[in-house]
Amino acid sequence: MNVRRRVRRATSPVGPPRPADAAPPLDASPGADGQTGPVLDTSEAVADVSGEPLPAVGDGQSRPSLDLLIWDAPNIDMTLSTVIGARPTPASRPRFDAIAAWFVEGAGGLSDAPGAPEVEACVFANIPPQPGSLQRWVEALRGFGFSVFARPKTQPDDDIDQDMLDHIAVRAHSHRLRRLVVFSGDGRNFAEPLEDLVRDGVQVVVVAFSEVAGYAISSDLLEFIDIEDVPGAFVEPLDRVRLDALPPDGAWLRPTRSLREFVAAFAARRGG
Repeated sequence: MNVRRRVRRATSPVGPPRPADAAPPLDASPGADGQTGPVLDTSEAVADVSGEPLPAVGDGQSRPSLDLLIWDAPNIDMTLSTVIGARPTPASRPRFDAIAAWFVEGAGGLSDAPGAPEVEACVFANIPPQPGSLQRWVEALRGFGFSVFARPKTQPDDDIDQDMLDHIAVRAHSHRLRRLVVFSGDGRNFAEPLEDLVRDGVQVVVVAFSEVAGYAISSDLLEFIDIEDVPGAFVEPLDRVRLDALPPDGAWLRPTRSLREFVAAFAARRGG
C-alpha cells in the first residue's frame, strides 16, 4: 500500500490488552484467542512514504494472513443520523456483537484449522472533553473483542482519518492482508488507498449506508455491503427508504426537517 500522507507519530492499536503483570511480548505473533499481537510503532512501520515497498517482517517465515475490520465511528454515527433524519437511539444504533459474529463468519468462523486467518477488529473514535457515557461504550466494545483507538477531540478539525490509514499500513506490513472490511462512507479519505490494496491482491469490502457510499458503489474494484444488510446489525429496521431497495409501487421519502425550519435558516444565512 502506498502511503501518500505525511507520517506522524504512531497511533496504531496494538491488539488486545495484556494483564498488567505480564511480560511484554517480543514479537507480533498471534495470541491464543486469534487476535493479533503488538505491532511496530506506526511511524516506524510506514516510514518510507516514497512508494518503495517496505521490507518483509519476521525471520524469513511467511507472514500470517489476517482479516482486518476498521470501524470509522465518527463517520458511521454522522451518516446514521443523516439517513434516519434524527438523533440515533439505542434501538437504531448498530449492534457490535452481531457485527463481530458476521465478520468472524466471513473469516471461516470459529475454526482454528491450519491456514485460517487471524482476525482483528478495530474501532476508531474521537472523544470529546466530556466523554459522558462513552467510557461504558468503549468498555463494551473491548468486551466484544474489538480494539479501540480513542483520540481526544479538542478542535473541530481533529479526526482519526490518518490513524485508520496508518493502522491499515501497519497491518499490511506485519501480516498478509487477506480481507479488509472498512465501515465508513468517507470516500474522500478511503477511495484511493483502498483501491490500491485491491490491486495488491487484498479483498476490500466497504460497509456503510448506500445513501452516502457512492465512492464504493461506483467503484469497479471495491465490494460494497449496506450496513443494514449485515445480519442482526440492528434490533429493528431503520426508518429509511433505500433507493436500491424500493417497493414495486414506490415509496414516499419524508423530509428530514420542516420546510419553515429550512427557509428560516436559509434566510438567516442570506441576511448575514
